[in-house]
Amino acid sequence: MLFLPLMAFLFVSLLVTAGAMAMTPSATTIERRLGEVIGESARAVNPTSSMLPPVAMDWLRRVGAAAPRSTSEMSKLQQRLVIAGYRSREAVVVFFGLRVVIAIAVFLICVSPLVKHSNLGVALAACGVAYVLPGMVLARMAKKRQHRIRLGLADALDLLIVSVEAGLGLDQAIQRVAEELAFAHPDLTDELKLINLEIRAGKARSDALQNLAARTGLDDVSSLVTMLVQTDKFGTSVAQSLRVHADTLRTKRRQRAEEAAAKTGAKMVFPLVICIFPAIWVVTVGSAVIKFVQVLMPMANK
Repeated sequence: MLFLPLMAFLFVSLLVTAGAMAMTPSATTIERRLGEVIGESARAVNPTSSMLPPVAMDWLRRVGAAAPRSTSEMSKLQQRLVIAGYRSREAVVVFFGLRVVIAIAVFLICVSPLVKHSNLGVALAACGVAYVLPGMVLARMAKKRQHRIRLGLADALDLLIVSVEAGLGLDQAIQRVAEELAFAHPDLTDELKLINLEIRAGKARSDALQNLAARTGLDDVSSLVTMLVQTDKFGTSVAQSLRVHADTLRTKRRQRAEEAAAKTGAKMVFPLVICIFPAIWVVTVGSAVIKFVQVLMPMANK
């Protein structure tokens, strides 16, 4: 009896979501004007604004607002969402709503007739795993985005050195680098464009650079920001400082590659033992074992 209402609820929910996605315009007038001002779509600046249809967003806000959470957990989660690229104020509420909805959906599926031999203990365990899993996925997304930004940082420094030596100021050079790297490194481009937006809004350059380090959570970006702030404070050559920092960054990049290459041998042990070694054992020793069995079986029958 529980199966039919559950399937009806899922069907109606999918139908409403599909209708809302079909009726939702691709971009509003405000978003288009904002894209003309900053040179990108509003979705890049605020990814969560178009992440879900408005109906689903409102429902997730209500569910997420009712979820219990502490101040320390909220701050850590907000920082992780920012590192992953979701800078909206409602990103935390939407994330909590998704977490609660996924946990409840998994619990209902586990107690429904769809699962054979279902019981309450297994359903509660699956609900706990489903509640924790979105946090693990978010951490993975943040780590991947940090890796993409780290890979594009060396190219950005090279272009920044060329732009500064060509006579551009630091703010104009950052904007030029963001335009040039928009296709190759979009994540780093979004962060660089946010620096220019904050400076144009009236924030000091040092504060905007420090916000960049806080948004990315990378040691390489933090050291770059510290170098730029000290260079601006003491009036030293920006191009020379950037060139020295670029050489240091490339040295660190090469050392990371060498470290990853050194770890390859240890990481290959388990695939070799589990996957390749049994096949080699069968190919090399299998024929001999079959021959021994064929010889010994008549002797055992006697």
